Amino acid sequence: MPYEVIATLMFATMMLMLLTGQRVFGAIGFVAVVAALLLWGDRGGYDLGFSAAMKLMKWYPLLTLPMFIFMGYVLSESRIADDLYRMFHVWMGGLRGGLAIGTIGLMVLISAMNGLSVAGMAIGATIALPELLKRGYDKRMVTGVVQAGSSLGILVPPSVVLVLYAMIARQPVGQLWLAGVVPGLMMAAMFIAYIAIRCRINPLLGPAMEASERDIPRAEKLRLLRAGLLPLIIFAVMMVPFVRGWTSLVESSAIGAIAAFLAAVLKGRMTREVFENSVRNTLGITCMFMWIILAALAFGAVFDGLGAVKAIEGLFTERLNLSPWTILILMQLSFILMGSFLDDTAMLVIVAPLYVPLVGALGFDLIWYGILYTITTQIAYMTPPFGYNLFLMRAMAPPEITLRDIYASITPFVLVMVGALALVMVFPGLALWLPDYVYAK
Repeated sequence: MPYEVIATLMFATMMLMLLTGQRVFGAIGFVAVVAALLLWGDRGGYDLGFSAAMKLMKWYPLLTLPMFIFMGYVLSESRIADDLYRMFHVWMGGLRGGLAIGTIGLMVLISAMNGLSVAGMAIGATIALPELLKRGYDKRMVTGVVQAGSSLGILVPPSVVLVLYAMIARQPVGQLWLAGVVPGLMMAAMFIAYIAIRCRINPLLGPAMEASERDIPRAEKLRLLRAGLLPLIIFAVMMVPFVRGWTSLVESSAIGAIAAFLAAVLKGRMTREVFENSVRNTLGITCMFMWIILAALAFGAVFDGLGAVKAIEGLFTERLNLSPWTILILMQLSFILMGSFLDDTAMLVIVAPLYVPLVGALGFDLIWYGILYTITTQIAYMTPPFGYNLFLMRAMAPPEITLRDIYASITPFVLVMVGALALVMVFPGLALWLPDYVYAK
């Protein structure tokens, strides 16, 4: 049977299983193992799965995954995120749109704590959204603010999605995280600029807080500032030694987890319940990602054995005579299409065995492409009709926010994100400058 037919059957079977509600790692792993057994028999098929498992177990940077997830859950479960929002509430409420701008700042810091977009969505929808609605903010704008801000969780380090990409693309996690810093902060700044301009043109969208609400003693303001900056201090304690070259990435992740734990203890919030919830959630998410990576490695090994990547490269560059940039843009469009019904990990695992080697063969930098993939995934999260973040918001939003409001809220923010994606594509240095600078030292 021609390998093109085998590859098509593998993809069709995998998509069918995903559409029937099977777990991502189960569908991908099942297709990989069955294809390996049929192609190479008992011995070759079993060796493929065993080799993928050993490769996963020997990948030392994977230790960062549970450390960062634990750090995020400790800071979230101990309600330190509440202190963050209270700080933004008091210090920025006097500006038009100030609370919405503060919400973007909150999301950036939550992203630096956790690395998952769902964590930012949960905190934004439960803490920020009710406060914004209560103070007369336009419901469509603030719904878009929470969705756009939460999407930063997969770009700003320590992004869990970039850990998965690093394993599949065989690229250094540290370089990918550093590559996400400037584009992530740039996108947050673009969101803030959009909010500020819209609220200046139409103050009714984001009215400033009443003076009576802002009139609190300076000592209380300073106390809130210290409490709110605690996560930023933890992030600095963790990342500065790594950037300076004093610690490895794994050592820095351990420092971050210990610092978050000690902060919760010193604030008197490390209860038995908080600790148990943090450990249980950390274990669940870490195991989920390890199964997904294992399935992706096995799936990718089958494709390597088939030589499918070389065939697809020849199809695009020789038969269709497409330029490298045209192929790259088509890849990004396919991510947005798949984002209508798949989450970020499923998208990456499904197409990475094809896309990542093809990107390298076309002469593009794989670190830079990892950031392009992540930004495109953020856009796919918020693209109707079935964007992942749209349904998360629908499940968490109060009753007065309808699905129509949610769909209408994201259009301007998606346009901002498309602009950010274009900037990173045209100016690769936005993503590559910081990792090049740090690792050159």
